[in-house]
This record gives sequence, C-alpha cells and structure tokens, in this order.
Amino acid sequence: MLNTSFTQSIQVTENQTAVNLGSGTLPVFGTPALIALMENTAMKLLVDLPADSTSVGISINIQHLKASIVGNKINCTAIITAIEGRKYSFKLEATDQVGNLIGEGVHERFIVNTEKFMSKLASH
Repeated sequence: MLNTSFTQSIQVTENQTAVNLGSGTLPVFGTPALIALMENTAMKLLVDLPADSTSVGISINIQHLKASIVGNKINCTAIITAIEGRKYSFKLEATDQVGNLIGEGVHERFIVNTEKFMSKLASH
C-alpha cells in the first residue's frame, strides 16, 4: 500500500543560509534550501518504486513565508494529492520548531525508468 504522506526534520546549518547559497545577503534559511528540502521530502515519500525506477521533479511552486535562523528545527511534510499515470502531485508544508508555517507549495514528480532516462541524456 502506498503511503500518502511523509514528514522529515532538519536543523538549519550555515551551509543552508541565503548568504552561503548566493540567494540573499542574510544568514537565514535560504529559499533554495527550502525548495531542496521540500523536493527531497516528496522524493522520499516515493520509496516503494521498482528497483529500476526513480522519480524526477518536473515542477515546484512554493512560497517562503517566514525566516528561520541557523539552529532552528524545520519540519517538512509532503502529501500526495493526485496520481495521474506516472505523474504524482504533492502538497508541501514546512514549519518551524514552534509550529509556525514557514513555507508551503505544490510539487510534481514523474516516475521514470532509470536506465532509459539516462540513456536518452547520453545520446544528446
């Protein structure tokens, strides 16, 4: 049976700050790090794929609503909202350690055969 939600937690590090990622000038959790966390959470939800398959992100639309400092704990949840063939759609939410919503959005992933996907790239 397919799990329909997955949550993981991280602690914000210096490497994830906007100033270190080049997306801003402040030492706060950067939007690129939030996007990576959200995409990773959705990817981890799809753990029961066949051994020769993986999922690839095809779209993401998020809002980064609240800043978080280094050391803060971030909880991220991905919920499957639709499955259309090999395309999976997700609702994403990230909260801080006191439950404040810091980010939300939607994401789509597509299930691909790893070998076929990579061979298409190698032939270009």
